[in-house]
Amino acid sequence: MAATRIRLTSDPGDDELHRTFDAIRAELEVPTDFPPEALAEAERVAREQRTTGTDLTDVPFVTIDPVGSMDLDQAMHLERDGQGVRVRYAIADVPLWVDPGGAVDAEARRRGQTVYAPDQRTPLHPTVLSEDAASLLPGVVRPAFVWDLRVDADGQVRLEGLDRAMVRSAARLDYDGVQRDLDDGRADELLLLLREVGLSRMAQERARGGASLPMPEQEVHPDPAGGYTLELRPLAPVEDWNAQISLMTGMAAASVMLEGGVGILRTMPPAAPRDLQRLRRQCATLGVPWPEDQPYGEMLQGLDRRDPRHLAVIHAATSLFRGASYTPFDGQPPEQTQHAALAADYAHVTAPLRRLVDRFGLAVCEALVAGQPVPDWARAALPDLPELMKASDRRAKGVERACTDAVEAAVLQPHVGEVFAAGVVEQGDKGPALVQLTGHPILAPCRGEVELGQQVQVRLVEASVAERRVTFEAVGPGANEQRTA
Repeated sequence: MAATRIRLTSDPGDDELHRTFDAIRAELEVPTDFPPEALAEAERVAREQRTTGTDLTDVPFVTIDPVGSMDLDQAMHLERDGQGVRVRYAIADVPLWVDPGGAVDAEARRRGQTVYAPDQRTPLHPTVLSEDAASLLPGVVRPAFVWDLRVDADGQVRLEGLDRAMVRSAARLDYDGVQRDLDDGRADELLLLLREVGLSRMAQERARGGASLPMPEQEVHPDPAGGYTLELRPLAPVEDWNAQISLMTGMAAASVMLEGGVGILRTMPPAAPRDLQRLRRQCATLGVPWPEDQPYGEMLQGLDRRDPRHLAVIHAATSLFRGASYTPFDGQPPEQTQHAALAADYAHVTAPLRRLVDRFGLAVCEALVAGQPVPDWARAALPDLPELMKASDRRAKGVERACTDAVEAAVLQPHVGEVFAAGVVEQGDKGPALVQLTGHPILAPCRGEVELGQQVQVRLVEASVAERRVTFEAVGPGANEQRTA
């Protein structure tokens, strides 16, 4: 929930930055090509044009994703239902395409999830499936799990059904276009209802005491003068509303699993009191209001992702989102069922093209809702999934961190020796402090005597792309070569 996505706006090249991305993937053993047997099996399965379930091709589902996306897991249709809204959420039927024990299954278990880097992504499944046969692309009939949900006027959700069906997306929409239509008053009823449901569910999240980090996307642009520039792209409101549809489906899935006595939950322990106290001190030092009676989730929702002080709080708040894991059970529910950041029971079931665990969660839920036995292949895999996902999470987060460090070094490399304005966002107990550059979305270590919350001038002393390292040192406030980034 606290991931930062960095997107490179230029085509892949052969400069030091791109070579470093390749080195990061090699160092962290990110899989490259699919084994020949997995590719052959995927090609064969795709040619079979597998079908399942009922015919819902008359329902005009739409997908909403980043521009250019081809691995479309989710499509939705919303319509007015009395005082509430009926939401039908179609999720790609990946279990139909992946034969248990086959070559594609084995490789997906090895990969665990799609790994994202600024220049490319490494998919979980062969693209003949993830970007074609299994993807909910517009204008073609595709198999899906369709969640039928009712959302009342207060944002409360009731699951009415879960069926396998053939669906056809009527349109592939993107976040920027949808937001423009909403802002300009051109949006159709489906999008207006998405806003209504999204806002009501966000209000429910606040009422539960849930929290999410408003992490902006970072865009890397080539600089005509050489090097790169880094800009923040705050999430559009529609991205938050779209995420709420996925979250409420995951909560419904968790309820199905807990009632049925079998499944795998996404859990997270409550934030440690010492971390909450530390964050409150940091907010006070940075001048970010946080009333004593305001839950931390509500405070985080109100942050401005363009304000350097607020970005510092977002960074500091990552300490509250630790310890997430996958918790399987078969029989008695586990002692820990809740995802503390969501303040709800929750399961991953909405991204099966990009995340291994979702395929099994979907199969479990569909069987339980239908009153049928859970497939043996899905039940047998539950105990192994936590370690498989833990390994893939470690790899994906390692790539994210290393690429972020490399990008920041590339952006700053032409400016070694210059002085920047910055704010101290973390006091170094056993190492350098951490500073947030003012007006520049970069966090980096800083040597020297500084205090938490202090506004300082820092000189860039090192920016190594290959070693993914940036270092500043504090300088006197009167430095005449000051450069405000």
